[in-house]
Amino acid sequence: SKSSPDSAHDCGLGMSTPLEITEVLPWGRSLSEYAAMFSLTDADCERSILSCADGPASFNVEMLQPGHRVTSVDPVYRFTCDQIRERIAETREQILESMRANMDVYRWDSIPDVETLEEVRMTAMNRFLDDFESGKEEDRYIDGALPQLPFDDAQFELVLCSHCLFTYSAQLDEEFHVASVRELKRVGEEVRIFPLLDMNGTTSKHMGSVERALLDDGYYTERIRVDYEFQKGGNEMLVVREK
Repeated sequence: SKSSPDSAHDCGLGMSTPLEITEVLPWGRSLSEYAAMFSLTDADCERSILSCADGPASFNVEMLQPGHRVTSVDPVYRFTCDQIRERIAETREQILESMRANMDVYRWDSIPDVETLEEVRMTAMNRFLDDFESGKEEDRYIDGALPQLPFDDAQFELVLCSHCLFTYSAQLDEEFHVASVRELKRVGEEVRIFPLLDMNGTTSKHMGSVERALLDDGYYTERIRVDYEFQKGGNEMLVVREK
């Protein structure tokens, strides 16, 4: 099995010690990728959205421009803009080298090569960095981490979680996954999680436990295919909502 470096930004969850900037591998995605990963419709974009474990994605700032509002939560937001920028510069080549060594793990359709991927990711992260300080002042970027989020019950209509839960199945145990998905559902009316694969490209070993726990709680769960597949086989999201 091969790991998936494009999924390997450290979402900083389940850590017993305070997160250090040297432990973060920043890697950000764009609005167009989020829209495809989560099958976002125009109606979805009008909802109040929480995006969990966003890291240095440009989703938040890109959604702002047409007048939508997203709240992003991630432990990396406790650091300064300069610290995050420096960490991106320090780790960029490391991540790209890992990508080059694992080319066969991915589908190179919409993104034809590693050089294009670098351009796409750096564009997203630079847009995030340009927005980060004003976004923090406007409470669009919140320092927080699963399995306990600093939000009220049902505060959001839609909660998204990308490349964190299930991706880190080897590092984060079943108990953490169940508690975290329950927490996402506590703060949101509907939850969408992508992808359902771990970093080795296999369906997460925690999927069954999470789905059973949610059914026991009285929720409706469904695995839905999406129009996004960069990691081979990673083309499904988990949707959780009221029955």
